[in-house]
Amino acid sequence: MKASQARSTRHTQSCHSGTSPFRTRPCSASVQIPCRPLEAPSSEPKPNNISCILHHENQFEDYSPDLFTCNWEHQIKPSPYINYTVLIGSLSHESQHEICKSRITNCRTTSERISLIDNMTITVRAEAAAWEAVSDPREFCPDHILKMIRPKLTLKTSSDHVLVSVSARSRAAFLKQCRCEVKYRKVVDEGPVSEWVRNNTLKGGHGNETIEEFDSCSNYTFSVRCALVEAPWSDWSENKTVLTKLNKRDFKLRLWRKVAEPEENGVRKVHAMWTEIPSTCRGTFTYTVKQTPYQEHGMGVNYTETLCGSSTCGVYVNQDAHRIKLTVLHSGALLLEDSVYVPAIGESLPQVTDIQTSTLEGNILVSWKASIEPVTGYMIDWTHGGNQYFWKESNGTDTTLSGLPDEQPYNVTVTPLFDGKTGHGTQALQICSRVGEPGNVMIQVQAKDRSALVSWNVTDQGPCSGVVVTYTVFYSVQKGPQLNVTVNGTERFISLKDLVPDTQYSVHVNATALTGTTRSHETLFKTKRFDPELITVVSVCGSIVILLVLPLGLCCAIRWKKFKEKPVPNPGLSSLALWPAPSHQEGMCPFQPFSNPSESLCDRVYTGETQQGTTSPLAAGCDGNPDSFQTEEYIDPATFSSPEDPVEPLETQHLSSPDDSTALLPSGNSPYRSQTFAESSASRSSKQSKRVAVKQTEKITPVMVYFTLDMLEQHQGSDNKTISTFQK
Repeated sequence: MKASQARSTRHTQSCHSGTSPFRTRPCSASVQIPCRPLEAPSSEPKPNNISCILHHENQFEDYSPDLFTCNWEHQIKPSPYINYTVLIGSLSHESQHEICKSRITNCRTTSERISLIDNMTITVRAEAAAWEAVSDPREFCPDHILKMIRPKLTLKTSSDHVLVSVSARSRAAFLKQCRCEVKYRKVVDEGPVSEWVRNNTLKGGHGNETIEEFDSCSNYTFSVRCALVEAPWSDWSENKTVLTKLNKRDFKLRLWRKVAEPEENGVRKVHAMWTEIPSTCRGTFTYTVKQTPYQEHGMGVNYTETLCGSSTCGVYVNQDAHRIKLTVLHSGALLLEDSVYVPAIGESLPQVTDIQTSTLEGNILVSWKASIEPVTGYMIDWTHGGNQYFWKESNGTDTTLSGLPDEQPYNVTVTPLFDGKTGHGTQALQICSRVGEPGNVMIQVQAKDRSALVSWNVTDQGPCSGVVVTYTVFYSVQKGPQLNVTVNGTERFISLKDLVPDTQYSVHVNATALTGTTRSHETLFKTKRFDPELITVVSVCGSIVILLVLPLGLCCAIRWKKFKEKPVPNPGLSSLALWPAPSHQEGMCPFQPFSNPSESLCDRVYTGETQQGTTSPLAAGCDGNPDSFQTEEYIDPATFSSPEDPVEPLETQHLSSPDDSTALLPSGNSPYRSQTFAESSASRSSKQSKRVAVKQTEKITPVMVYFTLDMLEQHQGSDNKTISTFQK
């Protein structure tokens, strides 16, 4: 060893000039070795903590170990420029020889050159370009470094234990004592995994381990490993999973009942329930329930049996006290029995008071005041909806109900237990396991030009939804800052002010409770360009104006139409007649009373044709004498050549014969029609003559004349006739 250290510190020539904190190897005179700075300090540390094992590459068949692996530690970080060499020596070989080389801190090789009988000495040498370090030798015994192959594992289950059989499968284990560890754990889908380890000593390479702590009808995984007394552990065996059987010693049915309100005849329905046997348990299970009347001084009498399901059953009892008995058979053999008491109606039994409930992180905390009578415990049952019940037993006056679904209302009942009987239950007020967020928020928007009315309503409000404390309305334009306004929980609408006309906005409402916040869907709306109220006012005013102008325009149109259709008098259709002086009208009745009150005397116009066939009423006079009247027609002065010429009236006697004609003024220059009846038949049909009869008692010169403006066509009727008078 000293020679080796002296060799490592001997120097003949430095490969570089200058001082260096690192030592360098001797350089040859003909070869220049490049110098590399190393990470080692000035005094090179030696490899240490050497450990070696003999092991097998094949873990299923036990032959002589075929692999040899050593590990060590070195304070210098491994580098490609550092080479490690493992040297081995034994009592049979005093000199060490190389068996493995590596550039990392472990080395693996075959065991062909290793003696498995004698102790061995291992040395590790570290070499670099400029330095070398050798570890202290480490001596090993082959039995202490022999790693066994993985043992074999066999499992056998029964109702109360699991038998684990271990076989070392190593020749060394048959000759020497070895130790083993059994590891097992329960297979669960969720939650933490508990693991247990049992130690055992094997003799002759075989051994058994009995496991009694396990849950019934559950899957467990087992594995095992073994080793010689001072040798390293073998690898863990392959995992094996086994299903445990039902252990009736630690399984309790926990039978309980819920009694419904009695019917009119006193019959009550009892809902019996018990802990369900896991479905993973193998075999056939039969459940029967028997209800028997309870007697104070006897076991009771036989009653009826009911075949039930796996965890619940309903039976009926009368108003008397009864005992419900549950029997479970496993493959035809008795497995478990349990019973529960049903009190009679009106029976005096203990009862708890002042029951209180509260919630904490999804759990329900229940407390109550103990009954005056001594009790052995309390049964707490709870349900949400009444279809499924849960129950637990407590010895104190408070308990915690955990594992509850969130946001569900629960009914909790506490019943005292004593002397194999049960008291009367006391039900607490309904309570929610956890109060959730408010229900869904639905919003509606009614937009105007500069404002918008936002209203909302909370729907799907469950019994465990949180009470809304505030509503916050958030609104903004696209790519604009978000504004908000908050109102209290009793409001259901708000008006947003100072909006920009003809602009699109987005709005949503947050309903906030003490337990959370619910956000509505985002709604888009666009403000109006003009105020809808102004448009409404203008529309109403326009409608009123239209309603006023339309009748006026219609009236004007009708009057204009009448004006346009008003006939223009035609002088060619007029006639003239004499009008007697007032002095000559005494004692005569020139006109007959009108038969039509609406008819004026000027409306009575007679044509020439009518005068030929009949006698004019005016000509008949008041005494009915038609021969005492005559008609005198006025001759238009315009027909004379000079206005100074005297106008001599033409007197025409009323003819008694219709064929007689009356001579009128020549019609050459006069615009008035001729009164001569000698005209053609076609001409007479288109002309009208109006005659007024006067009494012919004496012949005088008339001073008044009248003429009729019968200037319209014949088919327009007599309503267009006009009588005008003038002073001659």
